[in-house]
Amino acid sequence: MINRDDMLELTRRMTPSRNCFSRVAGAYIDEDGFDNGTFNIHFGKLGVADTKQKLDMAKAVIFSNTNENLKDYKFGKDRKKSLWPLLMTLKDNGLKDDAMLATLYEIIGENYRASGEYCIFLFYGSYDVPVKAKDKSWLEGSEEVYDFIICAIAPLEGEYEPGEPEFGFLFPAFTDRSSEVNHIYIYHSDDNRAQTELMNVIIGR
Repeated sequence: MINRDDMLELTRRMTPSRNCFSRVAGAYIDEDGFDNGTFNIHFGKLGVADTKQKLDMAKAVIFSNTNENLKDYKFGKDRKKSLWPLLMTLKDNGLKDDAMLATLYEIIGENYRASGEYCIFLFYGSYDVPVKAKDKSWLEGSEEVYDFIICAIAPLEGEYEPGEPEFGFLFPAFTDRSSEVNHIYIYHSDDNRAQTELMNVIIGR
């Protein structure tokens, strides 16, 4: 089960003044599942409006209803059959490998079921997890540095204008305020329109 407080703790580091992201990358996908343009930029180079838009996209995934829209999944026993190796590589290189990103966009394009054009946004962030006492008060020092990727997929409502995210994920999972690389949190805005095919590819079912 996902702890709601853990997700709220992360979202508090996703504001213009307390931003934990260092890079954002993405692709615009046409109706046939092919990319129609990509980008990869340091988050600090975004303008004010772009910064707010991107932060809202990322927060929509992990600020959603925990254990309802955002659920915890474990990768299959043979992780090589899942996207685990690719996601680990992207996390470890901080989304700086465009060839690996292109591979992910292609896999999503082949398995994501959309009724029109959509966009894929990927965020790389680092959170220096502070020490928390048993009474939940903050102490000096840190537990660990949690490096993570958030993916948000949303339909395009205009030319390069994303709507509300309909699918996404947080990898690795943030469990008990710590990284859990064997799990991933997957988001669906509507369980009745779940992206089962893509989800199964991600976790290796």
